[in-house]
Amino acid sequence: MLAASLIGCRRAGSSDAASAPAAPAAPVAPTKAVGLVVPLRAPNDSEIPSGALGTSVRRGRALLAATRDSLPAFAPGKLRCVSCHLDEGRRANASPFVGVYARYPNYNARSGHPYTIQDRINDCFRRSLNGRALPADGSDMRDMVVYFAWLSHGVPVGAAVEGQGLPKLTPLAGDTASGRALFGEQCARCHGADGAGTAVAPPLWGRASFNIGAGMSRLRTAAAFIRYNMPFDRPGSLTDQQAFDVAAFVTSRPRPDFAGKENDWPNGDAPPDVAYRTRAAPRKSAGSQ
Repeated sequence: MLAASLIGCRRAGSSDAASAPAAPAAPVAPTKAVGLVVPLRAPNDSEIPSGALGTSVRRGRALLAATRDSLPAFAPGKLRCVSCHLDEGRRANASPFVGVYARYPNYNARSGHPYTIQDRINDCFRRSLNGRALPADGSDMRDMVVYFAWLSHGVPVGAAVEGQGLPKLTPLAGDTASGRALFGEQCARCHGADGAGTAVAPPLWGRASFNIGAGMSRLRTAAAFIRYNMPFDRPGSLTDQQAFDVAAFVTSRPRPDFAGKENDWPNGDAPPDVAYRTRAAPRKSAGSQ
């Protein structure tokens, strides 16, 4: 009765325009924690759920840790996902997987399109693993995504995680001659003098390594990874300049091509350290701002 009375009073004292049905409200997008930075917290194995979900979490982790052995048709080289995403994707400043699930879908500048997390995973298969894309609706992709989701449990949608990606370094010009010497002193014992990898470390150039379209083929990306994560038993022991020198040497070495690389960054916003020309813009100097 009260509701009916209120409606009657409103209509009696309103103009025709005011009494017209209100337009439906515009849909409200889910709230995102844009600008929020949360601590990196990787759950431990005791938190893996039981049953089919836990089985999927464990299988997804296993695929990322033994990519070539498990998926040779899609990752035929000698790299694994965890070659770059260290400690099963749990290590800060080594492109951790923690929080990644909460940041997709997202816009990808390299393709010029919105990306799902499946798109991003397949970028790594095609570029960093120099392989081919997985079926987006297959069980292998599903289990890897489930592992990402489990690692990201509790991270608000759109939030940043401390140590996500790689740290930004002030760009420096790399000296390949100095980098070659440093590689022999600091890196060859694990990666091999010829950069072809060993039983304990992946190849850094050559046919079995990442291709020119991979993020690690960029000087700044490689330098940041090296600065904070290498040598593996003494991470952080190199200076910024030494990291850039080693990165300059490694990225100058021969590696597989990537078909279609000229179509990357179609809006002309390629980073200055991209190692190839694109149709939208010529390659810039890696040392430029």
